[in-house]
Amino acid sequence: MRSGGACRLVILDGLTPYDEAHALQLDIVERRKRAGASDTLILLEHTPVVTLGRNADEQGVVASVDLLKLRGIDVRRIERGGQVTYHGPGQIVGYPILNLHGLGMGVARYVAALEDVMIMAARTLGVESDRKERTTGVFSISDSGGKIGAVGVRVTRGVTYHGFAFNVDPDLSHYDFIIPCGMSDTPVTSIAAILGEAPSMKAARDVVVESFAEVFGMDLSC
Repeated sequence: MRSGGACRLVILDGLTPYDEAHALQLDIVERRKRAGASDTLILLEHTPVVTLGRNADEQGVVASVDLLKLRGIDVRRIERGGQVTYHGPGQIVGYPILNLHGLGMGVARYVAALEDVMIMAARTLGVESDRKERTTGVFSISDSGGKIGAVGVRVTRGVTYHGFAFNVDPDLSHYDFIIPCGMSDTPVTSIAAILGEAPSMKAARDVVVESFAEVFGMDLSC
């Protein structure tokens, strides 16, 4: 992989509704295709939302629409690959909008690099983790092998969007409403659940930024 050079870092404070972040991604993606924007990493926390990838089975959402609405959880079907997942407070969501051609990367290597970012971040925060064969994501090896990070991407004309979700301290009960990533036999966990306490979201976000910069060989600046 060639050195990635500079990458603009966009941090959205507070909780961001899914539709707002999606619109921002699409705008930057279109400008990146025309070389009107630089490579960009968006980091945020979402308001509670269940998302289904473009080919996801709706049976992956096991709760009723009424129950999800009662719990304040939106549902969106989107363009990324992958199955059903959850985003919400306490989870760092990263949306890298990168030109893979400029990085000398294919899609498989890109997905592996996103996993590497979360593996490195988890280890820095005190949780040993790794990937598993024949599946996508990052899994703790400090407890029962729970999933701690998810990846779901879309690439159009060599430009990426969507990305990764890293569980720092989300409400894990919200995963009871779905079959996460189609894996009914794999628990979902978090940094807080494993360590018994959570780092601040700012501290965890700083670690993710450092890990992303190292894995991609990029200089991130706001």
